[in-house]
Amino acid sequence: MPYRPKRPCGIPTCKELISSGGYCEKHKKQKQKQTDDNRGTAHERGYTVTWRRARKRYLAANPICVECEKENIITPANTVDHTIPHRGDMELFWDEDNWAALCATHHSIKTAKEDGGWGRPPANP
Repeated sequence: MPYRPKRPCGIPTCKELISSGGYCEKHKKQKQKQTDDNRGTAHERGYTVTWRRARKRYLAANPICVECEKENIITPANTVDHTIPHRGDMELFWDEDNWAALCATHHSIKTAKEDGGWGRPPANP
């Protein structure tokens, strides 16, 4: 099977050629740090010990992934998802009507669609 030709890093002044992804290793780390710095820590975004307790209680009451259940598949939920992304709105963050119990697979799919994963643009920037 033929290989794709290497292409330049996504930083215009960088001369590195890459096989996959958007940036060379050096710039990938810089971009991730910028994203992390802009985003804040998990604690700063509201994921505190109080959240971890609420999450544990919610998963105990809702142990099955709601998306798998729609497909008549029984999969343990391990993530509490904010159905409508809270984007820092603490009232929406703590609204249990906005929570859904999901398995890791369904949470990853939903998050990638919303945040622009797999090269897609974000659904609601």
